[in-house]
Amino acid sequence: MMYKLKVCEIFLSLQGESSFVGLPCVFVRTSGCPLECRWCDTTYAKTEGHDMILEEILGKVAGLGVELVELTGGEPLAQEATPRMMELFLQEGYTVLLETSGAFSLAQVPEEVHVIMDLKCPSSGMHERMHWPNLEMLRPHHEVKFVLADRADYDYALRMIEQHRLAERAGVLISCVHGAIASSQVADWILQDRLPVRFQLPLHKELWPEHTRGV
Repeated sequence: MMYKLKVCEIFLSLQGESSFVGLPCVFVRTSGCPLECRWCDTTYAKTEGHDMILEEILGKVAGLGVELVELTGGEPLAQEATPRMMELFLQEGYTVLLETSGAFSLAQVPEEVHVIMDLKCPSSGMHERMHWPNLEMLRPHHEVKFVLADRADYDYALRMIEQHRLAERAGVLISCVHGAIASSQVADWILQDRLPVRFQLPLHKELWPEHTRGV
C-alpha cells in the first residue's frame, strides 16, 4: 500500500518549545485540523498543502541533515498515515517528536515517539475537545503543554495538573499566548504555587518576527 500524507511545509529550524528547545530540528507540518483554537498561529496549515508519499518525505527530511524531526500541524493525528510516517522515521534512526492537540487518540503512536500534547485551556475555545483517555497513555518521556491567555487558564491548568497527577505521568510545560498575558506574571504564579512544571517562552517567536513562516 502506498501511504500518503498531506503536507503543508517541511523546513529546518531550531526547536522552539519542549525539553528539546534550542536544538536544530526538521519540522514536517501536516495539513488540516478540525479544531478552531482562538489563538491558533498556523491557520494557513488548515488548508494549504499537497499530498506526498512517505518515502518522498523521508528523502526531503534526510536531505536537511538533522536527526531530530517533529511532526506538527495542523493536527498530524487527523491523518491515518501519520503513525506509519513516525515508524519510518524511527526505523531510520531519527529522534521523533509529535506535537498534537490532544483531541485525537494516542493509541497508534509508536512507544519511542516523544509526544508533546496540548491540554487545551478555556481561552482556546476547544478545551471540551480533549480526548481524555490520552492521559492514561502518557509516558515519562511525553510532555503535556498548557498555553495560557489569562488567570482563568492558569487556574484550569492548576486543577488539571493536580486532579490528574500530570507531573507524575509526564513532563508538564506552561507557556503564554503571544501578546495576551505578561510572561513575568505567569512566572510569578508558578513560583507562588511551587508548580513542578517547565515554564517556556517559545524561542522561535523571540528570534524571528511574528507570523514568519518556515521557522
